[in-house]
Amino acid sequence: MPEARFPLFATTAKGLEDLLSLEFQSIGIEDFTQSKGGVHFSATIEEALRICLWSRIANRVLLQIKQFDADTEEALYNEVYAINWQDYFDHTSSFAIDCNLQHSHLNHSQYAALKTKDAIVDQFRETTGERPNVETKQPDIQLNLYINNNKATLSLDLSGDSLHKRGYRKIGEHAPLKENLAAAILMRSQWHKKSAEGKPFVDPMCGSGTLVIEAAMMAGDIAPGILKEHWGFYEWRDFDSAVWQKLIDEALERREQGLKNLPSITGYDLSVHAIRAATLNVAAAGLTDYIHLEKRDISEATPRKQDDKGIIVVNPPYGQRISNKPEVFELYNTLGEQFKKQFLGWDVSVFTDSLELGKKIPLRARKIHSLYNGALECKLLHFQIDPKFYFDTNRKFRTVPIEQRSDNAKMFENRLAKNVKHLKKWAKRENIDCYRVYDADLPEYALAIDLYYSQKLFINVQEYEAPKTIDPKIAAQRLNEALSIIIEYFDIPTDQLFIKTRKQQKGKQQYEKLDDEIEFEVAQEGGHKFYVNFANYLDTGLFLDHRITRSLVQSMAKGCRFLNLFSYTSSVSVYAAKGGALSTTSVDMSNTYIDWSANNFDLNDMHDPEKHKLIRANCIEWLKLQNDKYDLIFIDPPSFSNSKKMQDSFSIQRDHISLLTDALALLSDNGKLIFSNNLRNFKLEESAFADYNVENITEKTIPEDFKRNKKIHNCWIFNKKSE
Repeated sequence: MPEARFPLFATTAKGLEDLLSLEFQSIGIEDFTQSKGGVHFSATIEEALRICLWSRIANRVLLQIKQFDADTEEALYNEVYAINWQDYFDHTSSFAIDCNLQHSHLNHSQYAALKTKDAIVDQFRETTGERPNVETKQPDIQLNLYINNNKATLSLDLSGDSLHKRGYRKIGEHAPLKENLAAAILMRSQWHKKSAEGKPFVDPMCGSGTLVIEAAMMAGDIAPGILKEHWGFYEWRDFDSAVWQKLIDEALERREQGLKNLPSITGYDLSVHAIRAATLNVAAAGLTDYIHLEKRDISEATPRKQDDKGIIVVNPPYGQRISNKPEVFELYNTLGEQFKKQFLGWDVSVFTDSLELGKKIPLRARKIHSLYNGALECKLLHFQIDPKFYFDTNRKFRTVPIEQRSDNAKMFENRLAKNVKHLKKWAKRENIDCYRVYDADLPEYALAIDLYYSQKLFINVQEYEAPKTIDPKIAAQRLNEALSIIIEYFDIPTDQLFIKTRKQQKGKQQYEKLDDEIEFEVAQEGGHKFYVNFANYLDTGLFLDHRITRSLVQSMAKGCRFLNLFSYTSSVSVYAAKGGALSTTSVDMSNTYIDWSANNFDLNDMHDPEKHKLIRANCIEWLKLQNDKYDLIFIDPPSFSNSKKMQDSFSIQRDHISLLTDALALLSDNGKLIFSNNLRNFKLEESAFADYNVENITEKTIPEDFKRNKKIHNCWIFNKKSE
């Protein structure tokens, strides 16, 4: 008989869901799904306990007891009362309820928790004549009630208390990092890989020691929960103490073996109080013999051995902690100078709440991660200490002074100003926040310039690859002239300007990111919100030329079953959902775009996986296996693809007949299909679709800001001819 499996959800901080998923893989959990705020998974008792013991990233591990509708207090009480609570714990156990509400008719979390408590107590009293006590500080059983859109999930918190509380912190020093955030910083810094190579670790501002302790625990294969004394599963009816003891014994053995190969780990700090706190915390973690702590100013920080080349991870004081004091700026500059002086060849990761502070470090960041310290959005900047990465932090491209600019530069400036004057009025009238203001209007300045008004103005510049007949030095001069003019005209800092080169891509280049890490802003369009990305991908996640097409879909979607093929970030699906679609199905081959799509639905408060399905699949193969009918279909395929996820290459000109034939087979009798592509010389073989009315709506779907380039896309609408 197979071992019982339980539905669970491991929570984590915003932005760490991918790390938690990677951790689940490393721990050996197979049945899991990443979602907003954590990971859903199915597990045996042993697997659930293993996650509790070994997760460095999770906050809590919640075992789902029941899901139900809870739009009134009576419904909540009745559904909770109907649970046989003696299946979970005994009346002699104390309990408490943690409650969170979102978009709920029940608008007071404490009252919802009280009704839940009453139902549990009343049921125990009715069935046993006894009642359990409520204990809020450290209950035997911790329950979690989460209500979203009047849908309630009631869970048993196996962790009992947040898993970031490892048990070694005896003294904190100036708002120390949470332990699981420290672990996430180390994982983003690739310490788990570098430590396996024997690389040394230094934190030159170690405070109370959280980073050095977490670094030692990670490198030493030490279970983060090994010191934790209180667990929420001890009084759980299904808790198996023998299984737990086996896991503890295994963890102790792994710790013993892991510490034998621990690399050098060092913490410096100028404050004697910080070193004293770190010493006590390191001792509580049982790592006194493995971590070197020393009182040193940052200007005196050095590797333990002269020839060492390892990794520095540091959490300097934030700007918010040292309110606008000049010394905080000097501190960040000193950090960078000391890195250059003493740590040549090292990798460095700096955790800060401010990119402005990060710019004071005279090094070029190779990668940037966003992380949250509570509600505070912070940045993790990654540097390589190599002279080729040193730079003047106030410049991102070579500014061309006015007196050194060519005569054509003034023509470019005039054309840009003329376009902006016209389009700004149009955009304001149409309530449009993101639009194109220049598209290779002058051949000497072959750029596409898009404005994105979020909380501030971002400008996305795409440089069309210059012909080989153009001298590269001349092309570079023209680009620098144009960028200098853009910065001056719009009066923005350089970190709000993003520059990419658009060229014909071949092979796997079509799918490569421009950088390894993903940074998002929120753009608004048509009353909807979308995550856009300027730094990492050639395209931002929102095709601005399809603005009218998206609105068209929304106007047609009411009461429809909607299918979006090659859905990218599913912005069209969001429009369809807002238009009243009965359901939406979005299919794309990329995990990244499916995750991005899920975030777009969440951003618009439409998280409903059953109603709005996101499917990762090869659209061409997926179509051939479907029988469901759809009332509205949108297809916007790439012009060409030879992704390794596809068995054969795809060419829109060559393959559009078979693609559309398969898609039209899923169209309901009165349904409509919108087909678009971006191949400039594309020719639709209309004769292949004799049973359908086919209308070319390209001209109707070209927005005002793209009328300078009417071949930006092609678009047709199909519907069955009447018999």
